[in-house]
Amino acid sequence: MTSISKYKFILIPPFHLPDEDQFTVPGYSIPKDKPKEERLLNNDFVLKHLEDVDWELHPGAKPPYGNWSVETREEFAHAATARMGCVREACETGKYNAAILLGGGEPGFLESREIGREFGVVVTANAFSQMYLATMLGDSFSIIDIEGVHNVFYRDLIRTHQLQHRCRSIRSIGYSLPRPGDTDPDTLTVQCEAVAKGDQNIVVERAVDQAEAAIVEDGAEVITLGCSMTFFLQPHIEKGLRERGWDVPVLEGYTASIELAKLMVNLGVNASGITYMGARPARTRSKISV
Repeated sequence: MTSISKYKFILIPPFHLPDEDQFTVPGYSIPKDKPKEERLLNNDFVLKHLEDVDWELHPGAKPPYGNWSVETREEFAHAATARMGCVREACETGKYNAAILLGGGEPGFLESREIGREFGVVVTANAFSQMYLATMLGDSFSIIDIEGVHNVFYRDLIRTHQLQHRCRSIRSIGYSLPRPGDTDPDTLTVQCEAVAKGDQNIVVERAVDQAEAAIVEDGAEVITLGCSMTFFLQPHIEKGLRERGWDVPVLEGYTASIELAKLMVNLGVNASGITYMGARPARTRSKISV
């Protein structure tokens, strides 16, 4: 007899890149006709968190800005607008009780929570889920991220989630994702593929070094990950820190978002109708504190 799960989730990527292109990245450029399990980033450790879930994987919207991954504020804004339409369409079907927004920079998350609440659908996202779970595991956390403008954007997310006082640092591994104008062929995508083959490589060493520096120099007690293309490093950082004597939790966005959505469904709660009120709520307050 087949059991019916109480979890009806849809996982929505931030975008879908062309299947065969110079700027493809793992998880966001696999052909849409492939099985969902193959299209899911880091499925080797994420799938076990979906064993009790009836789930679908949205193909993701085509990025309005081009054929590469998001990094700048402009690109995140375009991706947010495109994904909001996907979220509304999914909620309107009535098939799901949670939408998991994939992607470390979580474009469109706040707006999608507003949409989801209208339909009684829980919405979680990767940075939000990691950060707040981290605050339950230790007094402070740091983020291991790709380099450059993404670090600055992620700093904005920390401020948006009002966690400046709990975040100790954002540390870069010195790699970025391929985009127009790049001349160095050694991208994070190349390093990710090398790790998948079992090759010893510099990006894992850098990630573990930066995580240890976050603990020793910055005072972090939990490690989280920034860009979703760094999520594959989670087990490697965890193992590396343990070998150096550190008993520190290491979180990544997909599993944190899935498990947080389960918790909210189990508790029967959703985002506050005051924080994420619709256009014409039954009651409003005459004063909003800031």
